[in-house]
Amino acid sequence: WGALLRQWRERRRRSQLDLALDAEVSARHLSFLETGRSRPSRDMVLRLAEVLEVPLRERNALLLAAGFAPAFTERHV
Repeated sequence: WGALLRQWRERRRRSQLDLALDAEVSARHLSFLETGRSRPSRDMVLRLAEVLEVPLRERNALLLAAGFAPAFTERHV
C-alpha cells in the first residue's frame, strides 16, 4: 500500500508536505503510511486517493493493497 501511495504522489509531482496539508494530516503520519509504520483507515485511503485524483479503478487497487474491500463497482469505474 505504501509503495502505491508513494507512486501516485510522485506521479502527481506532490511532496509529502504538500499532500499532507491538502489531506489535512500531518506530514509525519503520511510518511509513516508510505513506509508501512502506520496502517491507514479505509477513510484515509479514500481521502488521499481523492486529493491525488486517483481514478476510481485505481482507488480500488489502493483499498485492496491496504487490506480493504473495493469501494467502487466496475460499472462506476
